[in-house]
Amino acid sequence: MKQGLIRILIWLGIMSILTVFAMVAWMMIWGGTQTTDSLKWLQFLQTIATFLLPPILCAWLWDEEHKPFRWLRMDVPVQWKEMLLAIVIMVCAVPGINLLADLNSRVELPKSLEFIEQILKSQEEAAAALTERFLQADNIGGLLVNIGLMALLPALSEESAFRGTLQQIIYKDQSGKVQSTKVHLAVWITAFVFSAIHMQFYGFVPRMLLGAMFGYVFVWSGSLWIPITMHFVNNGLAVVTYYLSAGNEDTKNIADTLGAGDTWYFGVLSLLITSLGLLIFYRRTHKQ
Repeated sequence: MKQGLIRILIWLGIMSILTVFAMVAWMMIWGGTQTTDSLKWLQFLQTIATFLLPPILCAWLWDEEHKPFRWLRMDVPVQWKEMLLAIVIMVCAVPGINLLADLNSRVELPKSLEFIEQILKSQEEAAAALTERFLQADNIGGLLVNIGLMALLPALSEESAFRGTLQQIIYKDQSGKVQSTKVHLAVWITAFVFSAIHMQFYGFVPRMLLGAMFGYVFVWSGSLWIPITMHFVNNGLAVVTYYLSAGNEDTKNIADTLGAGDTWYFGVLSLLITSLGLLIFYRRTHKQ
């Protein structure tokens, strides 16, 4: 317990220092301008400094032979059937995520907390507006940049930070062995932090459940590449869908709301199929 707390503090310390360096670098290069290109560079630098480099540095420190990718479980080979199954599960889960997001967005705080609700909603609207600015792309080059910035980099960085680092710190003992009694606790604490760090109250529940799914497939497969791939597919689908539906609001709305509202039955079916897929994934990896 003590060692885990020390490691979390070390991780947070390195994260804080590198995040400050990233902000300073951005200010020196872009002068704090709020153009889309400037903000994209800020996100790029912050993602690397906050989520990617700290896990690698910590894993290098904590591995006996200073092999960070071994500590992060990125050296574990993955069978193509498991990877394909994970991708299918992620694609099938999208309508279910939309349903949960729709239900989460309907949450209303008591009248006494109305001012907090207004703040939360304004934050959501600001985040959505910024995301839409980032997603604007007129050509394939812009699409590839967005896939790299909003799908590949977050998947690699956030999974290294949350599943690869925080989750493992919680459920591993001093010798590096997984403590089975702490697995569920580690998965859900990490999923909670993963969702909270995004600072989006009205998407908190689906993002937490998504984080839990990534956590469990990591535990079952033993390889960080499985949750990284699923995270990439989830984000990548959103980026590509937005690009393909540019100028067509009806198509965009269908992609964002399939499984919610009047199409709630697609969401329910999605959740059932996703649960079945996860059960199959668990049994397959458990046998191995």
